[in-house]
Amino acid sequence: MIFHKNFYPKQRITTALLLAAGTGSRLLPLTKKSPKCLTLVNETSILERLIKSLNQHGFKRLIVVTGHLEECIRNFLKTRAGNIKIEYVFSPLYKTTNNIYSLWMARKIINEPFMLIESDLVFDPSLLTEMLYPDRIAIARMKPWLNGSTVTLNPSGNVDAFHCDAKSRLDEIRYKTVNIYSLSVSSWYRVIEKLNRYILADRVNDYYEVVFRQMVAEKSLSLQAVHFDHKPWYEIDTMEDLASAEKLFPVKVGKPFPLYGLKQDNMEVNAIPARNSVLEGNFYA
Repeated sequence: MIFHKNFYPKQRITTALLLAAGTGSRLLPLTKKSPKCLTLVNETSILERLIKSLNQHGFKRLIVVTGHLEECIRNFLKTRAGNIKIEYVFSPLYKTTNNIYSLWMARKIINEPFMLIESDLVFDPSLLTEMLYPDRIAIARMKPWLNGSTVTLNPSGNVDAFHCDAKSRLDEIRYKTVNIYSLSVSSWYRVIEKLNRYILADRVNDYYEVVFRQMVAEKSLSLQAVHFDHKPWYEIDTMEDLASAEKLFPVKVGKPFPLYGLKQDNMEVNAIPARNSVLEGNFYA
């Protein structure tokens, strides 16, 4: 393939950063003895879903910022990392700081383009496809039940501004941030400079979005929007969120295979749990 002298293909991202230091207090009692990322969503944890997605997309490295019950995360990933190299950064102040501090803790270990993901997200793996290249942000149209940071877009589909709430003027459309970002090396180094200033000013309880908001306003950070509306995703902060996520991500039933030699007329539907029921001559694993 021949490229024009002014055209350079973007480097595909193969490194991910997972912020998993928080206590997940809004999910108590589930997070009393297990970190938030190990919360089960219909029998499969948030972290296992993420690892499968990253392996599916060819990721080679995952850095996990840990804190609350970090040994649980380490033990879980010992046998489930697949082809991904796992590295850890422990945040000792996880009980008294917010995710801006967790992101700052990773400043010395990442020197390549990477994808930033928070540990309370479940999503269809195919949604990551367009996030595999630098300087992108995952967003979704606002829904009545969503809250938190929002963004507006310019005509080119890049973030025009970050906003602290979902309220919007009649002449604008706001989108919810999904809390997945992809950053180039140059953008990351500029982010680190801002993070250093916030941490030195003892603003350790902010969300890292305050840094992104300031940088977008100053035009020192440009993020292309990737829409997540066409496939399911959910941010799990509360028990109510967990119940909603389980509706979007039901237990997968195995494909049926024929019971050779048995006739449908002789089959009976037994009161066996649905995933092991015999029905219409097929057995579901």
